[in-house]
Amino acid sequence: MFVDHVSIYVKGGDGGNGMVAFRREKYEPNGGPAGGDGGDGSSVVFEVDEGLRTLMDFRFQRHFKAPRGENGRSKSQHGKNAKDMVVKVPPGTIVIDKATNQNIADLTKQGQKAVIAKGGRGGRGNTRFATPANPAPHIAENGEPGEDREIVMELKLLADVGLVGFPSVGKSTLLSVVTAARPKVAEYHFTTIKPNLGVVSLEDAGSFVIADLPGLIEGASQGAGLGHQFLRHIERTRVIIHVIDMAGTEGRDPYEDYVKINDELKEYQWRLLERPQIIAANKMDMPGAEEQLSVFKEKLDKDIPIFPISAVTKAGINELLYTVRDLLEKTPLFPIYEEEIEQETGHVTYRFEEEEKPFVINRDDDGSYVISGPKVEKLFKMTDFNHDEAVRRFARQLRSMGIDDALRAKGIEDGDIVRILDFEFEFMD
Repeated sequence: MFVDHVSIYVKGGDGGNGMVAFRREKYEPNGGPAGGDGGDGSSVVFEVDEGLRTLMDFRFQRHFKAPRGENGRSKSQHGKNAKDMVVKVPPGTIVIDKATNQNIADLTKQGQKAVIAKGGRGGRGNTRFATPANPAPHIAENGEPGEDREIVMELKLLADVGLVGFPSVGKSTLLSVVTAARPKVAEYHFTTIKPNLGVVSLEDAGSFVIADLPGLIEGASQGAGLGHQFLRHIERTRVIIHVIDMAGTEGRDPYEDYVKINDELKEYQWRLLERPQIIAANKMDMPGAEEQLSVFKEKLDKDIPIFPISAVTKAGINELLYTVRDLLEKTPLFPIYEEEIEQETGHVTYRFEEEEKPFVINRDDDGSYVISGPKVEKLFKMTDFNHDEAVRRFARQLRSMGIDDALRAKGIEDGDIVRILDFEFEFMD
């Protein structure tokens, strides 16, 4: 089964906890702090594997949670860092943050890697908190939580040339003739239900990859038929071969077919029409094809190469392939994202991003004050509440963030309940 779009959850490993420990050696009655730092949590890393051709495996495993770092030890021993969790993905995979819809990674080359969810750093042991004023601190940090996010993975095939056209115009037959690929060929619509790839090898001029996409129909860009599922695979192609049934064997007008398919390409993404397009006038061995071709050329107001071919008899195939080869040599790659265009032109675009609030205070139905926000929640998770010094340090950090003043502005009084995540505190002014 061909799968090219999935949503999954990834989480980097939490950092290991720092340790509170002291030296207990002979002849060292007042030994100093000796708690080691925790190890760093592992990151979730995606790596390209050319042996994969689909995202099928991600339909069965939708959660990837990396291991956490080892806790710190006594005698100032550092906890072991966790090894990164490496997840293999097929070439052409694009990773998008589901919450922000921002592109995280575009993985196209064998061995290319990208960190998708970063692991948390290890918490500091009490040796890190020793000062002249407090030479024996009972403070240690818990490990930093690993990054977690919902992501969308899209597969966009890496093909140099894309075959487009209505169903049953002969795209699969053409692919089977010019490559060693063996797509399903039959006399009914939507025989092809997944993209097929093949390699065209020319005797004196190397090779290129060609993709046969499932047949488009009118309205495909809005979700009609099967074509809308696979239009994304044409985004990476540099040349488009528009296959047209020039004999009109199904009663359709060839020129109207040409216009409708180009309208769908334009509606899906305007940059698709920037790619060089070649018209393969197929089924020229059928009755009436020559007359239809003459009418088609009269209606066509653009200077687009037209190659009369027959995928069945193989007539005109070589001339078509060599023209495609020449076009590929002088056609650059088309960037998928606007950010890439900015880099190529040398312009830098600055976008205003509103600074995220460090905390938000809301009033719950039971009258308690609920403090939330990524910064304060991270600080809370990294505090070890088993030690009084750590609790006092946490209170000082909240005060320095302005939370105490914000609570007073909200009307809090002594004895009122303050909640952070699942924990409750009593406010004392």
